[in-house]
Amino acid sequence: MAEKKIYSVSELNGLIKELFDATPLFLQIAVRGELSNYKVYPSGHHYFTLKDSESSLKCVMFKSSAVKLRFKPENGMSVTAFGRISVYPRDGAYQLYCSALMPEGTGDLQVAFEQLKKKLDEEGLFDPSHKKPLPTYPEKIAVITSSAGAAVHDMIRILSHRWPMTKVMLLPVRVQGTEAPAEIAGAIRYANRHELADLIITGRGGGSIEDLWAFNDERVARAIYESTIPVISAVGHEPDVTISDYVADKRASTPSNAAEIAVPDASEERMALESFGIRASQAMDKRVKHLRTELNNLSTRRVMQNAGAYLDDRRIELDHMRDKLAASMEAQLGLKQREQAKLAASLDAMSPLRVLMRGYAIALNDRGETVRSVKRLRSGETLHLRVSDGSANCTVNEIIEENANEKE
Repeated sequence: MAEKKIYSVSELNGLIKELFDATPLFLQIAVRGELSNYKVYPSGHHYFTLKDSESSLKCVMFKSSAVKLRFKPENGMSVTAFGRISVYPRDGAYQLYCSALMPEGTGDLQVAFEQLKKKLDEEGLFDPSHKKPLPTYPEKIAVITSSAGAAVHDMIRILSHRWPMTKVMLLPVRVQGTEAPAEIAGAIRYANRHELADLIITGRGGGSIEDLWAFNDERVARAIYESTIPVISAVGHEPDVTISDYVADKRASTPSNAAEIAVPDASEERMALESFGIRASQAMDKRVKHLRTELNNLSTRRVMQNAGAYLDDRRIELDHMRDKLAASMEAQLGLKQREQAKLAASLDAMSPLRVLMRGYAIALNDRGETVRSVKRLRSGETLHLRVSDGSANCTVNEIIEENANEKE
């Protein structure tokens, strides 16, 4: 019996790796599952697990593949992972070396769009209170788009036709490709830094979602939000909606529509001015006719025919007013006099002198105090007796005190 070969662990793991690497099925495979334990390491490599209801599969996506992701993978997201199955010899475990991820049910760009939209909305970049009003009559407009596209020629033509007084400056940028977002954002910041215009239009003509993707870039969105110059976003056609449209101060359905929004129509303004002039002239004619009628009415009045008659009428009115005022004053004076006489009679009735005239007298001691009780008198004391027609000094000879029982 031949002796069996004995393998080391490393040799066995190497053999298994060779088997995996030699199997065409494992070299290019797609696996559907749910993301779990998704981690991004400082190296830039992504490690995660794909799982379903019964099993799980370890996966790795190296930095060179991860930088191509256009959405942010999240735990619980259903995806299809593309790559190759192989063995990591050190651990003796097989795993999926992932080269691409595709969200289930929708494209990766749509997922990336919704993720960025939610993030920026939560940060307040879409808040209507932050949006700036567009200038009514812009003097300078900066157009940030490709110099080679048809969109820029349409915008310049419409702007020149509608409002020739506006100066249009083109800041040419790429609007498609990996370099486009940085160029668009840089042009917006450049226009603000040097105050090149009082209005910015940025956008491009129609295309696929991939073609328009530069205007779904976070860098462009933040540049628009930070712009102190109002920005019109004009990307694609009417159905196309980008992140730039949400952030911009005004969204235009097309680049041509942006030019129409940006400036008024000179012919319409001219017609409005002519109409205003006609209305102003009509209003002035109406006013002149009204004033002429009033003047005619005034000219027929007596005061205009005889200026002295007006003064005569005022003199008569003055006499009437003087008579009414005098009568009112006399009536008030009579009323006050009667009130005074009534008060004087009341005071007179309460006067001590009235009491004396009825036969009573008032006794005062040598200190001028009224004597109210015999208990305050002394025998031999001098009293001053006051009667209605004079007074007399008297001496107390005898004090007779009456008590309550005697009165009863």
